[in-house]
Amino acid sequence: MDIIRKQPAALPVRPNLLDYETERAGFSWTAARRSLDGLPGAHGLNIAHETVDRHAAGPRSTRIALRWRGRDDAAQDISYAQLRDLTARFANVLATLGVAAGDRVFLLCGRIPALYIALLGALKHRCVVTPLFSAFGPEPIATRMEIGAARVLVTTTSLYRRKVESIRARLPALEHVLLVDDEGGAALPPGTLALQALLDAASPAYVIGPTDPESPALLHFTSGTTGKPKGALHVHQAIVAHYATGRLALDFHPDDVFWCTADPGWITGTSYGVIAPLAHGITQVVDEADFDAERWYAILGRERVTVWYTAPTAVRMMMKSGADAARRHEFPKLRFIASVGEPLNPQAVVWGVEAFGLPIHDNWWQTETGGIMIANFPALDIRPGSMGKPLPGVEAAIVRRTPDGGAEPVDAPDVEGELALRAGWPSMFRTYLNEEARYRKCFSDDWYLTGDLARRDADGYYWFLGRADDMIKSAGHLIGPFEVESALMEHPAVHEAGVIGKPEPVIGEVVKAFVALKAGFEPGEALRRELLGFARKRLGAAVAPKEIDFVATLPKTRSGKIMRRLLKARELGLPEGDTSTLEST
Repeated sequence: MDIIRKQPAALPVRPNLLDYETERAGFSWTAARRSLDGLPGAHGLNIAHETVDRHAAGPRSTRIALRWRGRDDAAQDISYAQLRDLTARFANVLATLGVAAGDRVFLLCGRIPALYIALLGALKHRCVVTPLFSAFGPEPIATRMEIGAARVLVTTTSLYRRKVESIRARLPALEHVLLVDDEGGAALPPGTLALQALLDAASPAYVIGPTDPESPALLHFTSGTTGKPKGALHVHQAIVAHYATGRLALDFHPDDVFWCTADPGWITGTSYGVIAPLAHGITQVVDEADFDAERWYAILGRERVTVWYTAPTAVRMMMKSGADAARRHEFPKLRFIASVGEPLNPQAVVWGVEAFGLPIHDNWWQTETGGIMIANFPALDIRPGSMGKPLPGVEAAIVRRTPDGGAEPVDAPDVEGELALRAGWPSMFRTYLNEEARYRKCFSDDWYLTGDLARRDADGYYWFLGRADDMIKSAGHLIGPFEVESALMEHPAVHEAGVIGKPEPVIGEVVKAFVALKAGFEPGEALRRELLGFARKRLGAAVAPKEIDFVATLPKTRSGKIMRRLLKARELGLPEGDTSTLEST
């Protein structure tokens, strides 16, 4: 597809990154750190101070920080000064409960104001925060809270009753459950506390304690293909990368109104739906409701959004209704659109021009990287289908694995290999919680090996080719097959299960399961529906399989590992490749 040529002089505002090579040559993370204040008295670096308190103490105190819009047309605007007071109250609530710095605070809420107040308030108190996706079922919630040794949970009354109450006995570390009332004042479930009453009684003044930049701040979970979810630990120093990428990749300017459509239960919704925009002191739009194209078009116009960060799945869903549906609306301030979560197909980049008069800029990063690493920048030409070029301060390479487990960079262009990043950027994860050996396997010398296959063209643009493992990307969510298989095997009829991602044009991949039944059970449509419902209840709609096939046996290696690659090849009619390790049956 043709390159989309950029003319920086014709753009609505002068981009922060105007000359790519000049910016790269002059960039350093040390200099980027000087864009932030640091805690008063040289007491370190704290994300909550940089996103809230420093703005509340200055001329931007009355600026709207969060512009919240509820699913029922409720609305609430929260200024930086108000956000300072609200987050201070939450930090004081934690202090009153005896919660200490380093304790783990989990958040299970939809996109409601309490989620953002609790997230930032917990960071103020120097806790380690984990937002969970509210569509998760009880099993994914329990697994993550067990791994993270959650001491505090903030959730709503209805979510607690439906998803947490039944698993609480599995969570011995969980001492405090703080509930946002969404049941109209009904009696609290036993062993819980009303969050609003605690906030009302708390002081709106709080002094953030000394915070080492390397102190843990955020624990984000990413699923594995052969084990439990991995807890990627990020530190307060990560905000240096959040700020820099907001300036360079998303082109934040002081008067911007920004909308990141991602839920904070996924790292995009935390890094760029909370931290990056607030670090810049701009206004962040938050929409509680689920995707609806007409609602989204209305928000973009009514809220006068200038920079919009969304997912390829959402773009493809809007494409289904045609560019005319978008053109019926006006977007008077929109000047930059970016997308992340999975590769953005070339047609979607061009469709942005048809629908909004603007191309959609793809970028690439992972839970482990903490922030954007490769991007299509506002002033650079776009090669539709490409991830773009590395951020200033980020060194990327295509590497080939060596027999001894190392990795060798490949200098030649257009060679396929594994995408690697030179370790050392501020938002890089510091470990997998309680799995240091697993963490170390992600590195060769000082290269972080991403597990993504890519190529680099002669002009330095990177192109995503696929995953080096079995991960499933569905609607921007990264799903580990093992987690789905484990849930299915809890059903009394299931002997074994194998799970793959099946390509689907709108959401990327759907989760498909292959199930071998125990003796005494017969396959049939009724059992299929029962298993689909069982998995949906256990895992939630975002993770549960959409299709189930019954099989007599599953292909396995001699060591007993299910060969998902073979399942996928057979499902799609592809060559089966090397089957030398296949168990003979």
